Amino acid sequence: MSKLAKYRLIGFAAAIVLFLVDQAMKRYVTDTLAMKRGDVVELLPFFDFRLTYNFGVSLGMFQADSMEMRWILVGVTSLIALVVTVWMLREKALGEIVGLSLILGGALGNIKDRYELGYVIDYADLHFGEFRPFLIFNIADAAITIGVLIILARAFFVRDKEATPEHKSAPGAAES
Repeated sequence: MSKLAKYRLIGFAAAIVLFLVDQAMKRYVTDTLAMKRGDVVELLPFFDFRLTYNFGVSLGMFQADSMEMRWILVGVTSLIALVVTVWMLREKALGEIVGLSLILGGALGNIKDRYELGYVIDYADLHFGEFRPFLIFNIADAAITIGVLIILARAFFVRDKEATPEHKSAPGAAES
């Protein structure tokens, strides 16, 4: 198996594991803890489980307040997951593949919720007193955010060898 094939296999395996962990955690909160919407379980002075349903997408935007909007969101997020999958299949760098796998696994977890329930289950509430640096989120949301940050950081700070001047000259070209 080539190194590139191993990278892609790692990426897809990571996306599947992330999807399964996300779904297991959501089931733990809703089934094992039997939490209902609005319930709070205090875990740490700065972190609680606070069950809520997200009918929108990032930051609660684009609320799916109708059946049509729900299916539009399922379709749009599924299309994004497909684009990420194709991008992952074309990518050669492990760093980008890891970032994309986080985005893909998280997207699949939230798509499954929206498809089956009509909303995404959110439960993680990080807070410092009344200050909340994030809205209530889930593992899928965190993975998507981290994946996007990895892709952005690599785009801004990591240069490919192909982009360096010594690799740009054509084979056999005279050096000046």
